[in-house]
Amino acid sequence: MNILVSTTSKEPLYKQIKEQIKQHIYNGELKEGDALPSMRVLAKELKVSVITTKRVYEELEQEGFLFSAVGKGTFVAGQQPHVLREWQIREFENQLEEVVLEAKKLGLTKQELLERIEIFFEGDR
Repeated sequence: MNILVSTTSKEPLYKQIKEQIKQHIYNGELKEGDALPSMRVLAKELKVSVITTKRVYEELEQEGFLFSAVGKGTFVAGQQPHVLREWQIREFENQLEEVVLEAKKLGLTKQELLERIEIFFEGDR
C-alpha cells in the first residue's frame, strides 16, 4: 500500500492518509480481509504520530471500511455494493467536470459538448 503525505497541503495529515486508504479499497488494491500495517508501523513509515494513524484507523472503522481483531490487527471490511457505486459515480463526476471545463476553454457550447458525448455513448466513433 503506497501512501504519500504532504506537509505543505492544506488538508490535515490524517485526512490525506484516510482518503488514500479509502482509494486503495475502492480501487481494489486493498481487498476484503487484507491486513493493514499496525498503527505504529504505518506511523513510522509515513513519519507521522501514532495518534494520527490511530485516528485514521478509528474513523475508517466507524465508517465501516476497516475492522479490528484484538491481538491480530486491522483488516479491510467487506464493502457494500452501493458504497462502491457511490464512490465510482463521484470519481466519474470529477472526471466529467474536467471535461466540461476543458470544453469551455475550447469555446464549445453545451449543445456541441452533448453531441460529442452522444457520439461516444452510442459507439459511433
